[in-house]
Amino acid sequence: MSDKVWTVLVLCTGNSARSILGEALLGRMGEGRILAFSAGSKPKGVPHPGALRYLAANGYDLSAFRSKSWDEFASAASSPIDIAITVCGNAAGEACPIFTGAPVRTHWGLPDPADVEGSEEEVDAAFARTAKLLEMRISAFLALPLDTLSPTELRNALNIIGQMEGVA
Repeated sequence: MSDKVWTVLVLCTGNSARSILGEALLGRMGEGRILAFSAGSKPKGVPHPGALRYLAANGYDLSAFRSKSWDEFASAASSPIDIAITVCGNAAGEACPIFTGAPVRTHWGLPDPADVEGSEEEVDAAFARTAKLLEMRISAFLALPLDTLSPTELRNALNIIGQMEGVA
């Protein structure tokens, strides 16, 4: 196994819910193997309160998360991206900018917990469910022999992971 740290960008339209959770979970579960970021095509400006409650309840430093544009990752000065994962159908259908590093792209569509209306407990349950679905996908991703897969093999494996339970 190499010492390569994989850079993963999780994309969604608003960069306030699913992509923020993906960034957090990839960073923690990747245990130094993954450098995770998130961004959106039309960022909301702040993470969703439900995402922040989930992260706080699970011991994350909230200061590490902000809603940002995917343009931050398309400049020549940005770090190369190895893998770009869209987690919402809107972002998957949009023309993404050209990211430094020519990343492998995949789609892991998930229901948007930010769309859930109801009590704080109901909203928090939706965020916990989305986090659980992301954890399943990230576990499968981290089990891949990343250093031995060609870009095509990696994309195919990531696409299969994107079809796991809870696909939207």
